[in-house]
Amino acid sequence: PSRGLGDVYKRQILIADSGSTKTRWAVIVPGHQPSVFTTPGINPVTMSHEEIQKLLTYRLVPQLSGIEVDRIYFYGAGCATEAICSSMAQTLTRVTGCPEVEVESDLLGAARALCGHRDGIACILGTGSNSCLFNGTNIVEHVSPLGFILGDEGSGAVIGRTLIGNILKRQLPAEITDDFNTTYGLTTADIIARVYRQTGPNAFLASFMPFVAKHIANPSVEAMVTEQFSLFIRRNLLGYTSMHRLPIHFTGSVAHHFAPQLHKAAEKSGLTISSIDPDPMPRLLAYHTKIAEK
Repeated sequence: PSRGLGDVYKRQILIADSGSTKTRWAVIVPGHQPSVFTTPGINPVTMSHEEIQKLLTYRLVPQLSGIEVDRIYFYGAGCATEAICSSMAQTLTRVTGCPEVEVESDLLGAARALCGHRDGIACILGTGSNSCLFNGTNIVEHVSPLGFILGDEGSGAVIGRTLIGNILKRQLPAEITDDFNTTYGLTTADIIARVYRQTGPNAFLASFMPFVAKHIANPSVEAMVTEQFSLFIRRNLLGYTSMHRLPIHFTGSVAHHFAPQLHKAAEKSGLTISSIDPDPMPRLLAYHTKIAEK
């Protein structure tokens, strides 16, 4: 039988860029193209330990068949405290058998990918939102996003929440409300149950972003999205030191798919966006490939 990659190469690295909706994984084997795959999202703030362990066991481990990973770098949404990072690292070690696991915030992963070794502002607009001032090595300033209930301005969860609220309170044109009802068939009771009584309400709310994209040409919908981006800038970015002289970078599906509205909001605040990268994984791979080849 042919040997797996883990039987041939000694130094293999597994990288994860994890959000609440999906987690992208990549296995780096020096001298070979990275192997990239996806599992459902992982967020230790909104998921139980048992849910995370089950997901890793049944969705990650089968894709690592024949591969012995020597080190894992896990950049995750919700990995914001030492206790959470330690618990997540222990779970990854227990499930995969990998002896060396480093768990960091998805924000540090974004900063490393977007800024490299240079100063800059790194921002995430996906299911959630986040930002930081990065000095080329570490995060030196950070405004807490506070989650989709208290913050997360500009995120898919909050834009989805705003959409739902506007529809249920009849704040949008009738044709949009009618299309929403036809598309999803959700009653008010269904929505309340999903948001208040079931797990993953942030991912549920963010799942309506394709509908927002479908109707983005409508002035009411575009204004709703642009205002959320303006709130993100005003409540998260404008307080950073030397904000107006540093490059501003964005990553995440929401930033990518609604780039025109994001640029419009930035211009209103007198800012210029340097880059919008839909996926930080390629640059994270480049960052860690250099480490693997040392």
